[in-house]
Amino acid sequence: MNAGLLLIAVAAVLAPVISRSLAPWVRIPVLVFELILGILVGPAVLGWVVPDEILTVLADFGLGLLFFVAGSEIDFAGIRGRPIVRASLGWLVSLAMGFAIGFIVAGDDAAIIIAICLSSTALGTLMPILRDAGELHTPFGRAVSAVGAIGEFGPLVAISLFLSARRPLGAALVLIGFVVVAGAVVLYAMLGRHGWLHRVVQATLHTSTQYAVRVLILILVALAVLSIMLELDMLLGAFAAGVIWRLLMRNAGAEEREQVETKVEALAFGVFVPIFFIYTGVTFDLQALFADWRVLVLVPIFLVLLLVTRGLPAIAVAPVGATRRDRLSLGLLGATGLPIIVATTSIAVDHGYIGSGLAAALVGAGMLSVLIYPLVAMALRGEREPENAVEFLTDG
Repeated sequence: MNAGLLLIAVAAVLAPVISRSLAPWVRIPVLVFELILGILVGPAVLGWVVPDEILTVLADFGLGLLFFVAGSEIDFAGIRGRPIVRASLGWLVSLAMGFAIGFIVAGDDAAIIIAICLSSTALGTLMPILRDAGELHTPFGRAVSAVGAIGEFGPLVAISLFLSARRPLGAALVLIGFVVVAGAVVLYAMLGRHGWLHRVVQATLHTSTQYAVRVLILILVALAVLSIMLELDMLLGAFAAGVIWRLLMRNAGAEEREQVETKVEALAFGVFVPIFFIYTGVTFDLQALFADWRVLVLVPIFLVLLLVTRGLPAIAVAPVGATRRDRLSLGLLGATGLPIIVATTSIAVDHGYIGSGLAAALVGAGMLSVLIYPLVAMALRGEREPENAVEFLTDG
């Protein structure tokens, strides 16, 4: 038995308990405590958990599931038209601003990394927060979904293009090939008749077969492996898998969809996603952050820049009739980023594009954005009735 895995399991149980104990006074996403506990038990503080191959694989699978869930929860019918167009234009503005800031701060290849990080939005992190607050299917929630969908898909494409080992033209051709394959699967999911799938899923919902879970894991792994084989980012395949799964299940019964979603959430937010966030804390280079005061100063600077480069363009996606508080809330949620920042900086450090200090500053800013921005945003929105009567703990 891996002792590190045991301690991560303990941390995964403690994190929501701590979050719930503070709920009467302040609502802090549970993933914040997962990150903090990860740092605490990791090499930076107590040294009880050290990075190893098993934990890395489990954490990577958790990150993939986080993006799968994000893709599967996007309501394309609700965000099509004005929201998705404005969100796309806003992301391009964010990317351009990120490039400009990156060249000022670091220059060369590091500018690309900074731009991708500053143009990202943590949709997978925001979805549970919106769901728990009863906002997922409101006009405000759909606006956040549009901002988050583009804020995850855009950086994933950018990672695949700019961090590929190939030349830009070759990377673009490979990406087009992936889009063609994924698009063909999406078309099949949209136009094909899947009554047989729904019947088998319904028949095995409460049996040991659990066909729905097996199929979605197959889709997730298949597209993730395809992404890796094409030397694209694995998360692009995971996100596409979530979209495909939603389309496959769109004509299933409401009760059937809800039961399958519950199983997916249990698998993701009950097991693997907490491992990812805790392991992110374990691997966080705290020493690099405090070794140079200039690196430490970059953390609040990047935190503000996230709000400027990502938050301001996100405001343009606000629904018609939105109040000033709604727009501020949307900007704050749009500026919330962490998973893509973690993935991008990890790849960038491995390839030598940036040093560990700059990576720690970007990840530190992402951590603070998850801690601060959703808290303030939902306070501005005010309390709302949850979408269902069942209260549960998620990684939001």
